[in-house]
Amino acid sequence: MSPDVTQDQSSNQVRYKVGGMDCASCAAKIDTAVRRMPGVRDVAVSVSAATMTVDHDGSTDFGAVEKKIAGLGYTLRALGRKATVPQAYTHNHHHEHGPGCVHDHHQHDHSGSHGGRHDHAHHHDGSHDHAGHSHADRDAEEIEGLHGHDHGAMEGPWWKSQKGRLTIAAGLAFALAYGLGHLLPAYESYLFIVAILIGLVPIARRAIMAALAGTPFSIEMLMTIAAVGAVVINAAEEAAAVVFLFLVGELLEGVAAGRARASIQGLTALVPKTALLEEGGKTREVPAEELTVDTIILVRPGDRISADGLILSGDSAIDEAPVTGESTPVRKGEGGKVFAGTINGDAALRVKVTAAAQDNTIARVVRLVEEAQEKKAPTERFIDRFSRYYTPGVVAVAALVAILPPLIAGADWSEWIYKGLAILLIGCPCALVISTPAAIAASLSAGARRGLLLKGGAVLEMLGKLTAVALDKTGTLTSGKPQVTDVIAFGRNAEDVLRLSAALETGSSHPLALAVLAKADEEEVDIPVATDTRAIGGKGVAAVVEGAELFLGSPKAAAERVALPMAHARRLAGLNDEGKTVSVLVVDGLLAGAIAMRDEPRADAKAGLQALADAGVKTVMLTGDNARTAAAIGADLGIEVRAELMPEDKQRIVGELQREGFVVGKVGDGINDAPALAAADVGVAMGGGTDVALETADAAVLHGRVSDIAGMIDLSRRTMRNIHQNIAIALGLKAVFLVTTIIGITGLWPAILADTGATVLVTINALRLLRA
Repeated sequence: MSPDVTQDQSSNQVRYKVGGMDCASCAAKIDTAVRRMPGVRDVAVSVSAATMTVDHDGSTDFGAVEKKIAGLGYTLRALGRKATVPQAYTHNHHHEHGPGCVHDHHQHDHSGSHGGRHDHAHHHDGSHDHAGHSHADRDAEEIEGLHGHDHGAMEGPWWKSQKGRLTIAAGLAFALAYGLGHLLPAYESYLFIVAILIGLVPIARRAIMAALAGTPFSIEMLMTIAAVGAVVINAAEEAAAVVFLFLVGELLEGVAAGRARASIQGLTALVPKTALLEEGGKTREVPAEELTVDTIILVRPGDRISADGLILSGDSAIDEAPVTGESTPVRKGEGGKVFAGTINGDAALRVKVTAAAQDNTIARVVRLVEEAQEKKAPTERFIDRFSRYYTPGVVAVAALVAILPPLIAGADWSEWIYKGLAILLIGCPCALVISTPAAIAASLSAGARRGLLLKGGAVLEMLGKLTAVALDKTGTLTSGKPQVTDVIAFGRNAEDVLRLSAALETGSSHPLALAVLAKADEEEVDIPVATDTRAIGGKGVAAVVEGAELFLGSPKAAAERVALPMAHARRLAGLNDEGKTVSVLVVDGLLAGAIAMRDEPRADAKAGLQALADAGVKTVMLTGDNARTAAAIGADLGIEVRAELMPEDKQRIVGELQREGFVVGKVGDGINDAPALAAADVGVAMGGGTDVALETADAAVLHGRVSDIAGMIDLSRRTMRNIHQNIAIALGLKAVFLVTTIIGITGLWPAILADTGATVLVTINALRLLRA
């Protein structure tokens, strides 16, 4: 095992970045090879994230794993923090080696296969100092720099990549062979064979390594057989063209895969590299990744916020579009939450950091999407299983086409071997295998950029099948905090009622008090100073304001202090029937007015529910709130209501809907929603919800718009349509060219174009989803 390989000891997992892995066939080869290594329990390979996670039992030789993958033509780099490595795999990096120390850090079996653990705590004469030396980094450098495989990482311009350079070299060799062949016809075949070898040798090497690692029917093997066979039957010119077109197709796959990865990874670029740290009344610039929880940073107007945090002082409009997709800036003041990557508007803010760089909102989004991309959808799993039989089947068909007509009907061997080789190329499974993961990766990335987080392809696929959605009320259909809806004047004017009520509530953190103060701030009223303020348990609050004795409390408590005329009592009862909480203001024993408050529906709740109805999805509200309030909100929104529910009741109703034949989604934001979220076919947590809800749910709506639930379902349905189109393109083109090849219309050139063209078309079609 490489001594510094990155791993999580608690779960015995090692995570790598894989360079040059551009399609599901690549992932399958890597998966098969690593899964066969001793001590490996499980492997998760993500094409879209370009990562490999290996779950092992502690005995795995990761040096051998790295060499195996390098042999297949891919680069590896260990990811994550440097963890403490188990003792059996540990070097003491502060020892010194003399000139005669020649042990091989890559070949050693540190688990004790030498007959005992190799102890590096000794000292030699000399000064070869390993302090601070990273073997993981050195291994990665050697693998990337020395093996020289054409599967290099697709970073930077395509022509600078190993794949790009190989394609250019093969193209120049083909053009040169074509030109010189016309000048020197006697040497034409030899010139094309040289051109073939330039591109084919790396392909053949990968084919052999894949076969030895457990994947004999790889695309490289089919390509190698077809090219060599074409040379044997004196079709070297076509073979050279086929090799070049194959490399062009692989290059295009790499470019497309890189674009898909960049879509989500581009989010990380939103977080600034530096921050202004406040210490001892002074500020200094520090790297943003060094910020720790509870430190204080200064964010100037126009700057991107460098960490998740809470505003300690300042009031500014925050542009959250990069993170949440919210089109208009959101004004936030003291106590407001801010996200890394969002843009501060018009005033300086002092912010207390609440999450380290690796745990901020954007980092969590990227991590969630990358993990989701490793979880295959049912359709993707089916295509994987199908391709295991499909490729050997194609080889068998090609062999029968090449052999049977000459044997049975005495047909020309050269003609039918040529057709068999063409069928080998037509049957390459790349386009088919990539049809599903390419679409899913594009959709997951597009969703993340809109604040729609989906935990895997299976969730994405299931969302489109939903026929019923159960939604929580508080914090889901409503904003989660009361707002003043009515200011009613009885003995005083409305402005006085609001002004005096706000004076009584100043300094209180009760949600109803905050609602009154927010309304006063919105109306820009001058709030007088209250003295002798006292809370009256279960009834309300009293104080002296402007020399008058004031009381603000429930209608029942107010009735104990002043008589409520029948007309006023009926009006207050009507407000209660609308699900509103009413506070009555009494000034010097006289009825002054009342304030009504309610947790109002989100601005887009009605439109969001209508979008679900238009999509053919039944909706129902499940809430623990009282029936009267729930019924009032339900009537406003036009949704079926089930109220006064305990968490187990919500779970039970989800089960009842499922037994009625519905595919059920549950949307909620609180701890009491967790059982129902887990029981539903798809659980969706609303943005700003509790950690329990977010952990239990299969998906999350980052910025809490009800309309985004319908957006998720629409994204799922468009993704499945895209997948079906991709499968039709992949299989349709193959079917057409299979027939035309057998009847003699097309040959090797069109065959490889059918495969390469289908792969490119499928990838481009999938990338359309990025624009969603």
